[in-house]
Amino acid sequence: MSAPALRYAYFPGCVAQGACRELYDSTAAVTAHLGIELLELKKAACCGSGTFKEDSQLLEDTVNARNIALAESLNLPMLTHCSTCQGVLGHVDERLKHAQVHQPDYLDQVNGFLTQEGCTPYRGTSEVKHLLWVLVGDYGLTALGERVKKSLAGLRCASFYGCYLLRPQSTLPYDDPLRPKSLEDVFTTLGATAVEYPGRTQCCGWPISSYATETSFKMAGKHLQAAIAAGADCLVTPCPLCHLNLESRQPEIAKVIGDPLGLPVLHLPQLVGLALGLSPKALGLDRHVVSTQPVLAKLGLI
Repeated sequence: MSAPALRYAYFPGCVAQGACRELYDSTAAVTAHLGIELLELKKAACCGSGTFKEDSQLLEDTVNARNIALAESLNLPMLTHCSTCQGVLGHVDERLKHAQVHQPDYLDQVNGFLTQEGCTPYRGTSEVKHLLWVLVGDYGLTALGERVKKSLAGLRCASFYGCYLLRPQSTLPYDDPLRPKSLEDVFTTLGATAVEYPGRTQCCGWPISSYATETSFKMAGKHLQAAIAAGADCLVTPCPLCHLNLESRQPEIAKVIGDPLGLPVLHLPQLVGLALGLSPKALGLDRHVVSTQPVLAKLGLI
């Protein structure tokens, strides 16, 4: 089975371009290897990660209507590898498509702000898709499995879906928000073993980390401990913000909960990239705060 030719308007989000650059690089490496063409939306703005609506839903809708309209101007669906961006952009897209039919005055207000600033208005002609949905639904697991060069057999992977990928949108493609299995299906396709544990669909604690840091770290620590207790060799997340809290801050979390932890955390494209035969360095696995050496050793890559 040959993989389809796929093109997307790419919305990388903020964290992967700054604090966790390895996530941006690994997404670029994996999509290029699979022949998935990404046209990066250089003029896109931050989605707001859910904070804009705390002040004004109109602000969130207008900022993200502009982002989606950038993809529409290319006549392409939008792809993001960030669960938080998917949650915000996908929810705004649903809300504005609903407004087209039921609240046209509201959509006119949003588009009025856009045209006032010389921006293309929102038309509702695109879709917002997370990289996970693209791999599972558009590219297809069968085609992905045919590209595996290095089976991940023996590697025990615990998924961490987090909040935003599963909840904000009223319809969820390729998965069940209460009993998701798309990440586990990817693990199986790559030859790895999926590890079940409590907390894989819960919040990582990032949203409260700026004002309730200890509580945030205790939340994250509970999930990491549960995955370790279930025998996971690594945690795999489709969200850069979850990655930031669970991986980059893991030493701080360990101090707060009094447990050394040391569980490697991989972003989804990093795991996929290993199975495709890409080098750990190209995937940025040497840039993690928590060493990924145990994962590479388990796979015989060092």
